Amino acid sequence: MAMEAGFELGFRSLESEVRDHSLPVEGDLPDWLDGALVRNGPAKFEVGGERVGHWFDGLAMCHRFAFDGHSDEISYTNRFLRSETYRKATEEGVLDGQFATGDGGYLARLRDLLFGDPTDNCNVHVTRVADSLVAMTEVPRFLDCDPATLETRGEFTFADDLAGHINCAHVLPDPHRGETVGLLTTFGRPSEYTVYRLPDGARTREVVGRVAADRPAYLHSFALTERFVVLTEHPFVTDPKSFLLPGGEGFVDFYDWEPERGTAFHVLDRETGERVATRETDAWFVFHHVNAFERGTDDSTNGEVVVDLVAYPDADVVDGLYLDAAADWFESGADGQLRRFHVPFDGGTDSGRGDVTSERLYDGCELPRVAPEDRTREYRYAYAQGAAERDGNHVAKVDVTTGDTRRWEESGLFAEEPVVVRAPDADRPSDEGVVLVTALNVPAERTDLLVLDGETLDVRARAPLPHAVPFGFHGRYFEQ
Repeated sequence: MAMEAGFELGFRSLESEVRDHSLPVEGDLPDWLDGALVRNGPAKFEVGGERVGHWFDGLAMCHRFAFDGHSDEISYTNRFLRSETYRKATEEGVLDGQFATGDGGYLARLRDLLFGDPTDNCNVHVTRVADSLVAMTEVPRFLDCDPATLETRGEFTFADDLAGHINCAHVLPDPHRGETVGLLTTFGRPSEYTVYRLPDGARTREVVGRVAADRPAYLHSFALTERFVVLTEHPFVTDPKSFLLPGGEGFVDFYDWEPERGTAFHVLDRETGERVATRETDAWFVFHHVNAFERGTDDSTNGEVVVDLVAYPDADVVDGLYLDAAADWFESGADGQLRRFHVPFDGGTDSGRGDVTSERLYDGCELPRVAPEDRTREYRYAYAQGAAERDGNHVAKVDVTTGDTRRWEESGLFAEEPVVVRAPDADRPSDEGVVLVTALNVPAERTDLLVLDGETLDVRARAPLPHAVPFGFHGRYFEQ
């Protein structure tokens, strides 16, 4: 997509904040929509007179859209996270230790990453822990925010001593088991991935299991079934010793694409932590998983684990999201494919290339979501952000059972991650409900909140914001 199409608006800093701003609503909201959508993402890209290098390094801002269920009103609040990174950036003009923007000093990078002083610019995702809204990024520092006002209360700490160097910001709440599952990567001898659970309402994480890694991969998300955790270890990997060497500015510069390693699926039992299977396939890069479930694995001797994710042929997308390369990437870079992987399960950990098969379900998408009630279960409907074109993009709905698809698109609008809210009286796997989508409206130079019908993707309601929000990352809908 060319810059003259207005794409640069999505990387323009937003300085203004509003509180409890009533958005004008065009259309009708369902009377059962009684909660809040909270989104997280970068909003300020200039620090000390210089622009950050990568989309992932903008200063964090959260956005809250509150629905009361009794009127066609939406209350909107947006606030920068008042992190130490934000303070240093705004008061001292300094920004370092980020995903791909740093101070260039390799000893400082190593100290920050490995010895306890990583960035607290928590701009990737949000979750709820007890009475806190917790903002997260890809290192294990967390910010405690007020769920209603978005005010930053300070650093959030868990009531345990579980540690790691890289945090997977895509924790997975499992409504069926009343817990959230997360992942940490620790560099050492050996390096390892640590899977943990956090019971609802608790602040103490419990280790589920660990997997050793000779060259740890950059794991941005993982998958969860009723019985298993699935780690998709693609070959975008690092040698932790490389952090001691000169070169590069952010920690992602020390990862390499090694396709000869292939991609491995590690399957861990959620109860025992035992690694019950490892299966390999050809090299794919993945940011985001859609969902996973089991077929015929009850006797631990056969069946399969089905893993749906958005796959890329290589890791070029990481470089494509540097700000000076983004326009060219969105015009000519490889799009993500929604693919289904069949991981055979026979109760053994022996791995072998070719055991895993896959098929393409949809071309050109990212940021996939399912209804929360469908997580870990065999499901039917996935929703995703469609790949960008010159004049906008689309929202995709994929029936993973029949292969049928639907699209919503409007000229000049760039839709972000779709968040699915199933109607309270709808049974699984119904598509009855709504899909909440923020969309950058380039002609109007603002962002619109769209409420799409879950079945048809027709616009049920639209609420224009008072400003344009830069392209963000992830969000969750929280019931009142």
